[in-house]
Amino acid sequence: MSLETGLRTLLVVSLVATLAPFVAGLLHAAKVPQVVVLILGGILIGPEVLDLADRADISLLANIGLGFLFLMAGYELELELFRERGGRRAVVAWFVTAVIAVAVTGVLAALGFVHAFVPVALGLTTTAFGTLLPILRDNDMLSGSFRHYVLPAGAVGEFLPIVGIAIFLSANGKVLGLVSLLAMGVVALALTYVPRLARSKRFATIAREGEHATSQTTLRFTLTLLFALLLVASNFGLDVVLGAFLAGVVLKRWAPGDVHSLETKLDAVGYGFFIPVFFVSSGMGLDLRSIAENPWRLLVFFVLLLLVRGLPALALYRGLLPLPQRFQMMFLTATALPLLVALSEIGLSTGHMLPANAAALVGAGVLSVMVFPGVAVALNRYSGSASDPANPAPADAEPEAAG
Repeated sequence: MSLETGLRTLLVVSLVATLAPFVAGLLHAAKVPQVVVLILGGILIGPEVLDLADRADISLLANIGLGFLFLMAGYELELELFRERGGRRAVVAWFVTAVIAVAVTGVLAALGFVHAFVPVALGLTTTAFGTLLPILRDNDMLSGSFRHYVLPAGAVGEFLPIVGIAIFLSANGKVLGLVSLLAMGVVALALTYVPRLARSKRFATIAREGEHATSQTTLRFTLTLLFALLLVASNFGLDVVLGAFLAGVVLKRWAPGDVHSLETKLDAVGYGFFIPVFFVSSGMGLDLRSIAENPWRLLVFFVLLLLVRGLPALALYRGLLPLPQRFQMMFLTATALPLLVALSEIGLSTGHMLPANAAALVGAGVLSVMVFPGVAVALNRYSGSASDPANPAPADAEPEAAG
């Protein structure tokens, strides 16, 4: 890759990212999320249509964008939610989904529709929590009681499949994969104690004085933490998104200095540049030719995402959420993309996944991002229930008393 070629690709990708908010704004009546515009823009400039940019030129930036997506998901997660009924129900819902996914994938394998049993089964249990966050925030769907259910559901649908990837699809084998996963958790936990080791008043003063100056001490430390955990995860043979997710969880507990300001800066760096690059890159990598030759495969996976991952929410959240919010939960939890990209790449690299299925699985994820959140937003707009800040959390969403 020459410097000129790389800069040309970066310019085209940046142009798509810059125009995306304006296009989404013009389509405001249709409630089209920016993520959809970014993916469509990537398809447009990619090799399958105009061929204006080479995805390989921005692969590193796209991977960092994926890392930022999961960093923000981990940062947004409130661990206290898992002490509430919504958190416990989210875990139960995921395991119910996992059982259904195994059964469905077994039938598909018996019919010869799929060869890669584990990647496909895991793919049907995923939720694109990081992808949904900006959509939920932009549409004020994280206020009121709904957040007590949608945040844990999204986090579980992103984290537990990552754990499954680490254990069942690790290049080191299942046992070493589990050991690596535990080691990764220990590393992340150890990093939460770093601030306690820095007891020097002079060190603390420098960090505090520099966080809003040109030094940007806390932001630089945060980026270093992200890159370090991404590297550690990669060396352990784990998917890098696990390192990014844990980095976000660590930051939530660690977060020195002005936490509010740090979050604003992370939004600026992540959503301002790296995350849009990832979504545009995802669109550029979509194999339209393979999908056009086997469109029914994409439709099968698209429907299965809704039936396997989303549909159980209608029953499992009965009595906890009103029907409109249960439908919103169904469509939101069925939204998947980043992990489907990772699972497809793993399946192709091992030779177990058919190229047609890899393209269809990723295509179904792209289509889910394009359709499902928009439906959920429309339901929220018409019902008005999830977006009402005055709607208090139900009594059963409060943390249980100790003992």
